[in-house]
Amino acid sequence: MAKIILAAIEQREGKLKRNAFEVMSTAKRLADELGLQPIAICIGNNIDGLGEAATTYGITKVIHYRSSELENYSPSAYTDIISAYGKEIEAEYLIFSNTSLGRDLAPRTAVRLSAGCLIDCIYLRNTNGEVIALRPVFAGKAIMEAKINGEVKVFTIRPNVFKTETAGDKVKADVEIREIGNPNLGTKVIAVKKSEGKLDVAEADIIVSGGRGLKGPENFKLIEELAEVLGGAVGASRAVVDAGWRNHGEQVGQTGKTVSPKLYIACGISGAIQHLAGMSTSRYIVAINKDKDAPIFNIADYGIAGDLFEIIPALTEEIRKIK
Repeated sequence: MAKIILAAIEQREGKLKRNAFEVMSTAKRLADELGLQPIAICIGNNIDGLGEAATTYGITKVIHYRSSELENYSPSAYTDIISAYGKEIEAEYLIFSNTSLGRDLAPRTAVRLSAGCLIDCIYLRNTNGEVIALRPVFAGKAIMEAKINGEVKVFTIRPNVFKTETAGDKVKADVEIREIGNPNLGTKVIAVKKSEGKLDVAEADIIVSGGRGLKGPENFKLIEELAEVLGGAVGASRAVVDAGWRNHGEQVGQTGKTVSPKLYIACGISGAIQHLAGMSTSRYIVAINKDKDAPIFNIADYGIAGDLFEIIPALTEEIRKIK
């Protein structure tokens, strides 16, 4: 029997999250390099496009644990299910996304499987049949290479860093549905409230972020207006979130969310290393800051040194005219 690499993929409200494609693509690549069989596991209720997505990224088998009570994340139930299935198939590798869910679930699963666990990996490399993980340390100032010596290995991969590669020869994925009755719900989600109409920075292709240069929470309306006209999401630096100006869900950086949009506009953000660690892989970076020596300009593709209170409204208005 071929050894197994298990991709734990996430869904929200019945739709696969973008990081699910990164996890499947990474699992497929490593499976090809190591001679393993890639299998995906997804927990939820009714999930759209599960088989189609798996086929696209080269996963030939998907296990869907289904229950109306598992539509939302349950630490106890999800851990029970994934660890039990991991033991059933004797999985050697398990890959999770390094989201808030993955950071909670992966270590729990690793304990159940007596596995080693490395979190927040930015690359997984095959070296002579062993998986070497690269992960940032010292707030992103250095990159460490590490490996797991145990028989079972668990990794979480940083979202928006691993490239998704579609399979060359597509084989239709076999989706096996396993109904779950009376899952072990240590806690139960009664309701999920979210900001209507607002994009998640982790999923957005365009992000406009604000920092302390905005001088107060009331001035974030400038960021919101620019993001709206661009069809993007609003982001924030850690200093802004710590000051209570914006909620933590918008924070970009080492202790927030890692993003890799097509366009990232940093307004009034100096460019602390913790912030750069979360957005430096963006395709295009535009910086607006009155300090021409701000570190953010070192990684920006385009920089505007000037008063953001004059620049952002003018930029917003010009984009409106073009549209």
